[in-house]
Amino acid sequence: MNSGGADSRWESAGSGGSAGRHAVVVGGSLAGLLAAHVLAGHAQRVTIVERDRFPADADADSDTEPTLGAGAARSTLAGTAPRPGVPQSRHPHVLLEGGQLALEALLPGFMEELRAAGAPRVGMPEDIVQWQSGRWFRRVPASTHIHTGSRAQIERLIRRRVLANPSVTLVEGTETVGLLGNASRVRGVLLRERGDGARGEQRELAADLVVDASGRGTKAPRWLTAVGAEAPHEETIDTGLAYASRVYRDTTGTLGGDASAATLGFYVVPNPDQPYGVVVLPLEDGTHLATFSGLRGDEPPTDEEEFETYAKRLPHPVVHRWMRDAEPLSPVSGFRRTANVRRRYDLPGRRPAGFLATGDALCTFNPIYGQGMAVAALSAVALRDALADPRRTPTTRRVQKALLAASRQAWDISAGADKKMPGAVGNAAVVRPADRVAGWYLRRVQERTPGDPVVGRAFRSALTLREPLSALFAPKVARAVLFGPALPTPDEPPLTRDAGEA
Repeated sequence: MNSGGADSRWESAGSGGSAGRHAVVVGGSLAGLLAAHVLAGHAQRVTIVERDRFPADADADSDTEPTLGAGAARSTLAGTAPRPGVPQSRHPHVLLEGGQLALEALLPGFMEELRAAGAPRVGMPEDIVQWQSGRWFRRVPASTHIHTGSRAQIERLIRRRVLANPSVTLVEGTETVGLLGNASRVRGVLLRERGDGARGEQRELAADLVVDASGRGTKAPRWLTAVGAEAPHEETIDTGLAYASRVYRDTTGTLGGDASAATLGFYVVPNPDQPYGVVVLPLEDGTHLATFSGLRGDEPPTDEEEFETYAKRLPHPVVHRWMRDAEPLSPVSGFRRTANVRRRYDLPGRRPAGFLATGDALCTFNPIYGQGMAVAALSAVALRDALADPRRTPTTRRVQKALLAASRQAWDISAGADKKMPGAVGNAAVVRPADRVAGWYLRRVQERTPGDPVVGRAFRSALTLREPLSALFAPKVARAVLFGPALPTPDEPPLTRDAGEA
């Protein structure tokens, strides 16, 4: 793969072009695992370098021999405990429908495996008591479903599938500290083992391709400048939003159950006029994860007593009443790094061939929108399609553009909403004239979504990345948005489902 010309290809394994080729993926989370899965079809060897050591898993294959020095590689899979390198793992993770479709395309049968593992499947809007823009949603039959189990569970299942390929090696407890090569071409990575027994020595690992999937804390811009290349331009929008989470067991009979009227969670969506949010979602073990969000200067506390008092800021006491009677099962965990950041590796610049960025290392979103896992899967599909396209040479810049395009809709949703929040800062937070026009239309969409099944269905299809944003402008939807009234919605939280039209 080269940066701009067509003098070399990263050919498919079927064409024989993979012989001897080695790809390194920096980061073993979803984006890295799925990128490695795709690259295994185009390289003889793929090495995933992960700074953490995953917890042991009973299903691990203990026969794999370590490589790259004693203790550097291990084939064990993670359990479901959060790991240090993913501080956000203690907070809600939802798998949107667009991500479900992408994962199924990459790993056929995965969604059935996830359901068999107990991951909750939540129908929207019928399974959730939801408030937005001053209105409660009608709980009509679901037009989309999300999975709300822990991130650790999803990672473990994906890791098991990916590492079953003998071409893929996982190197744990090892940190990537730099790139090998120069401004023209990357030729590998510089590694350093971590842990109590590590001596801090650095070693080189040669590669034909390096993919940065190290997450929102990526150091790749620094690595690039160190080899004489240019760091990417970064676009940022930061509302100062923070959130805090705690696990509860429902003791009231309000949440859970299989009855037709069952409620699985609560969702209060913040907006510029009402900046407080909460989401209460089921986990795979039958507990619920409650998460409050607030803006800069009024962040949710991590003190346990103050955490529950914070619920009184919400526009209705229903969540506070539930939380007051539920059984807390964990400490309160906070998270503050929620800025939207997009790194424009696709733009012209002095950047080397053989280097790509994906996942949060390329584009990270305010986590409140729940897009990260879906975009990781959609990006892997984009990588697969770009590398396999017989019509075009997969140059570094061309593939990087495809990866950015896979995250564009999620960026438009997250950044578009955040730039309207009070106190938003950053070089991409400017509201343009076109934003005002689109904002007028989207406000009418949001006003009608809680009560109008036609508008609601289109809105959810776009938010879950299943359909493009153009679905909001389909003739039937546009007529309802432009000329139809905002239909009636419940005056109080609807604790039972609505038998009306989906």
